[in-house]
Amino acid sequence: MINKPLFLTYVYLFVYILLSSGVILYNKWVLSPKYFNFPLPITLTMIHMAFSGAVAFFLVRVFKIVSPVKMTFEIYATCVVPISAFFASSLWFGNTAYLHISVAFIQMLKALMPVATFLMAVLCGIDKARCDVFLNMLLVSVGVVISSYGEIHFNTVGTVYQVTGIFAEALRLVLTQVLLQKKGLTLNPITSLYYIAPCSFVFLFVPWYLLEKPVMEVSQIQFNFWIFFSNAICALALNFSIFLVIGRTGAVTIRVAGVLKDWILIALSTVIFPESTITGLNIIGYAIALCGVVMYNYIKVRDVRASQLPVETIPDRITKDWKFEKKSSDIYVPDNIDENEGSSGGNGTASDMKIDEETPLISSSRLSHIGRTQLTNQYATGK
Repeated sequence: MINKPLFLTYVYLFVYILLSSGVILYNKWVLSPKYFNFPLPITLTMIHMAFSGAVAFFLVRVFKIVSPVKMTFEIYATCVVPISAFFASSLWFGNTAYLHISVAFIQMLKALMPVATFLMAVLCGIDKARCDVFLNMLLVSVGVVISSYGEIHFNTVGTVYQVTGIFAEALRLVLTQVLLQKKGLTLNPITSLYYIAPCSFVFLFVPWYLLEKPVMEVSQIQFNFWIFFSNAICALALNFSIFLVIGRTGAVTIRVAGVLKDWILIALSTVIFPESTITGLNIIGYAIALCGVVMYNYIKVRDVRASQLPVETIPDRITKDWKFEKKSSDIYVPDNIDENEGSSGGNGTASDMKIDEETPLISSSRLSHIGRTQLTNQYATGK
């Protein structure tokens, strides 16, 4: 007889992997000059932000499915605004990278996310430099360098855009913890979008006006309503799928699913976009980086276990150990949980976070925290 809860869990994981991979490939197809040819990444990101913000507004203010949090002007100005600025930056740079480098290589570069988040957390004083974590970060970095060296169509501009987007997202995660969580502000996926998406849209308007508006005035840019509408729907659906996955699984399961998704995405991208060529050095470098990421995840899971289990007898510890997977999902708390997560506030370190960069506005709270709180990007709306 089929275990229904377990079956649903696998269905949710499958949907998450499908949507996450689909959004990335869809964005690449839309932006690439060789396919749909809409080389305006800021415009695409603004469409995602506008759509997500509008949906969140209707859910909060019209249908009243969720209630808005008590947001003062001070909190909005000192917390939401800077977080939205770095969120918008990460989306802008990340989507622009699709114009220059392949999806497969972008996924390999994203292995640097734990490195960037750890460095930002240490620099901001919310995490401590540890020898074991540092060695893992070094291993990840070496792997990415080897993978980059083996990239046939290496493009410096695209690589700089992607790495800059990764560090912008890492800083967003750190700011989310420092600014929002320490003020005790709890956002769920819908309220996150409600507050952050409009503000990110405003920040994106400035570079759009300076960089892409002139191009749209002089170029014959095709605009297909159904293409962009379906693209925005997929990005929004991804956010909610992450919320469902988090509610039924633990941090470890989600991390494993993320690794599986990356490998599937790399393989699919070479089939859908034939110009994407993977070399043996690419695979070796990414495998080395992945080993570092897996070891890093293990350290964080171990830290979570140590922090969650009080001093107790061995039998009690054994009895509780099997429940850890479920407990870790309770610890998973997204910061901007609005875009794709459920409500919760986190208290973990930013370096514990791993976001899904493909979702419109992944918070770092339930989705991003794994040790003390994490899964998360981040993309954000359309990567």
